Amino acid sequence: MRKIVLLLMLTLLVTSWTGLYAASAAIAPRQDGLELNKVRWANHTEAITGAATLRLVMDVSGPVKASGVVIDAPTPRLVVTVKGTTPGTDITDLSFDGKIVEKVSFDVSGKDTTVTFDLPLKVETGDYKVFTLPSDPKANRPYRVVVDINKPLGLPDFSFTAGLKDKVIVIDPGHGGSDPGAIGPARYQEKTVTLAVAKNVQDLLEEAGAKVIMTRQDDRDVFGPGATDVEELNARSSVGNNRKADIFLSIHADSFTNPAAGGTTTYYYQKTLYDSMLAQALQTSLIEAGDLQDRGARTANFYVIKRTQMPAALVELAFISNPKEEKLLSSPGFQQKMSLGIVRGLERFFDQAAKLN
Repeated sequence: MRKIVLLLMLTLLVTSWTGLYAASAAIAPRQDGLELNKVRWANHTEAITGAATLRLVMDVSGPVKASGVVIDAPTPRLVVTVKGTTPGTDITDLSFDGKIVEKVSFDVSGKDTTVTFDLPLKVETGDYKVFTLPSDPKANRPYRVVVDINKPLGLPDFSFTAGLKDKVIVIDPGHGGSDPGAIGPARYQEKTVTLAVAKNVQDLLEEAGAKVIMTRQDDRDVFGPGATDVEELNARSSVGNNRKADIFLSIHADSFTNPAAGGTTTYYYQKTLYDSMLAQALQTSLIEAGDLQDRGARTANFYVIKRTQMPAALVELAFISNPKEEKLLSSPGFQQKMSLGIVRGLERFFDQAAKLN
């Protein structure tokens, strides 16, 4: 009888510990194996100040820790790590309008989920928040990770003086590295002429007292090998945005299926008072220098002139698909002529812009 009593007591003791463990597990689930299972977002604009914020909320199957870090290069990004989770099967990358965030992507790094926010401009520590919220069963709310990102400051109030001295100018030699750009009938590559002209322009501008920032100084990708088109273009525009340049100029050579097509074109996207003025000044000076067909200053939706915060232009020096113009583009003499045309165009722009102040 005594043995039976002891056996019953031992059974009750084991059952009590098992129940306690189960209760503890229900209160504080383990970090391992948690899932990020839903994402939603909203934009908010303050009525008085006009300040805008993007809030992104991620539902998680249990309590987690999350943190964020800003990465400046090759493009500005906010990388949020959600510890001990994996993204659910319904979680997909998101695309935005680029005003606050360009894209959000979800990846697995070891036992954690990394959420990468591609940004149009670098954000400072006070411009974003990453925090967690507990579950609320009564309100049917799960555990959540919240990311708030403030919209970058608006475009600066440009006020230009005449001349090139002390101006900060970003020169972007189109293509490079793994991307040769257009290739002419004699196999001359666009990336070669754009770099040659850009270096000439850099030398001439620095002689005139300007500060020149090149997106690339040699034959390489700006973002890095294996980058997507958007990553590469964003890396180029970020150079100007992060350095607060006065002007952004991208240099290219045109191409078309008809080898008879030729001439010089300058493109702009009218986001400031000065974009069309810059394009027209460059186009006028390039036609004077190269004496090719004047295809005019035209509007376009090209990434690097739309996503840069300062007046920007993209010049197409000539058609590399045209055998005669390909030969010109490969000539150091013609390259120097067009470089002088660009510099004179920039000087013409600053002289004209100064009169608007």
